[in-house]
Amino acid sequence: MNRDEDAAPVDMLASLFEARGWQYEFVSEDEITGEVQGAWANYQLQAIWRPEDHVLQILCLPDIRMTDEKRAAVYEVLTLINEQLWLGHFDVWSNGGVLLYRHGLMLGDEGLLSPSQAQVAIETAIEECDRFYPVFQFILWGDKTPAEALASAMVDAVGEA
Repeated sequence: MNRDEDAAPVDMLASLFEARGWQYEFVSEDEITGEVQGAWANYQLQAIWRPEDHVLQILCLPDIRMTDEKRAAVYEVLTLINEQLWLGHFDVWSNGGVLLYRHGLMLGDEGLLSPSQAQVAIETAIEECDRFYPVFQFILWGDKTPAEALASAMVDAVGEA
């Protein structure tokens, strides 16, 4: 496949993963999963194509599990974080308390994904997980309040630039 042309979403993402040297596998013809090294951790990336809706769902899982005693604080910080996001949102799977970033792309009647769309969608997922990973760690391991965790992570991120 020519990487400069639009393609079926899962095939385009496979080409992107391959070009970046990232491990991936096809779960089905409409689903791909891979692993990417982020700034703080390895992230599992999943993409699921729903041809009937022309929607590609991108999931990025930063391997953070919420504990029951921190549940309220995590949900509170999710609200604070999601207010700041232009694309996608953070969520928690109800089964297992797994934190994830999720974004859906509506691809139109043709159902094709361009190389730039693929790159932006995947890079945004990784960047947002990197940007907010410390916030969740401050709550889960540092016993900070949601507001303190968010403020601390944003100060640290500004200081690293």
